[in-house]
Amino acid sequence: MSEHFIEEVGVSFAWGRAMQIVTQPGRKEMTPLTVAITGVDTEEVLSEHDGIRDELEEVLARCDKQAVETVANTIFPNSLWNRSEPRHMLYERYEAVLPRLRRASRKNAHGLYFERMIMNGRDDAPNQIEFALNAFGPGMRRSVLQIGVFDPRKDHSAGRRRGFPCLQHLSFVPDQDGSLSVNAFYASQFMVERAYGNYLGICRLGRFVAHELGLPLTRVTFHIGLASLDTSKSALVGVLAAIDGAIGKLEE
Repeated sequence: MSEHFIEEVGVSFAWGRAMQIVTQPGRKEMTPLTVAITGVDTEEVLSEHDGIRDELEEVLARCDKQAVETVANTIFPNSLWNRSEPRHMLYERYEAVLPRLRRASRKNAHGLYFERMIMNGRDDAPNQIEFALNAFGPGMRRSVLQIGVFDPRKDHSAGRRRGFPCLQHLSFVPDQDGSLSVNAFYASQFMVERAYGNYLGICRLGRFVAHELGLPLTRVTFHIGLASLDTSKSALVGVLAAIDGAIGKLEE
């Protein structure tokens, strides 16, 4: 397997493999990096490893960075989704809390990912998720199942600290076997503060879309132009030890 490509079951092990690559001696980034995650169809089989997740959360808190759930919720507000209810209720709940979410952090000043997905489409179809779901059916053009996040009218800026949006667009691909795959395209990604939460958030978004389409979700793949280490390696001793230990047992 190339060090530019990772395929692993579950969020924790996929992120762990990526971290092992970008923290190699003499390295602090990888370009490009592709991470494919399987075992993502339900919350129970996202295969999170408590030791890896807990060590990461400790680093994030100590370095004053956003927690995993905070990052994940910018992509998909999992706590607002009740799969037994019509999906429009998810959108309505999100729109109701959106002003508070924008005020919660300066990092949200330019918007949030889920906001872009449901409010930044065409004038006559602002909800891109809903457009994709409604377009699904026999004889459809599969490339229609895309969601754009980057908006050149708003986002072309030379500002060094802008940050948002690193996620450029998403595609949802119904496979020939009747399952669903998701592709997420990132221009860049911070491996400590953002990557784990991004993986978790996109997997949850994929589960939502798969549920609404009546398909099993089998794979979520991240195509990252630049994966960079945003924390000193000395601050990552505990989490790297947890990764090495967990992956070592996996390989036994």
